[in-house]
Amino acid sequence: QVQLVESGGGLVQAGGSLRVSCAASGRTRSNYHMGWFRQAPGKEREFVAAITKSGGSTIYADSVKGRFTISRDNAKNTVYLQMNTLKPEDTAVYYCAADFAYWGRQDYEYDYWGQGTQVTVSS
Repeated sequence: QVQLVESGGGLVQAGGSLRVSCAASGRTRSNYHMGWFRQAPGKEREFVAAITKSGGSTIYADSVKGRFTISRDNAKNTVYLQMNTLKPEDTAVYYCAADFAYWGRQDYEYDYWGQGTQVTVSS
């Protein structure tokens, strides 16, 4: 089992920046592919970004490409999502997810999920 805990959410003005983190604990000797997803009120959960176990490859949703950066520090078992030039439409609960074998955009493929952290962007 792997436990994921997100942190770093909050309220920020449009155009601002925020970094959210996801700390993994438990069975972390086996490294995991990691993803970030988000869910806005009344909307389905959507893919944001993903990173491979080594951190060597990343993918992004078109809506955040060029503004968000996913990274990881395996020594700290932590994944980050740096969010720049934030827009009101980025407002959502942000979730991190982990999977031993899968790396990609499909949320149903990830086995482990955090509880989420709220990000609110004011206009």
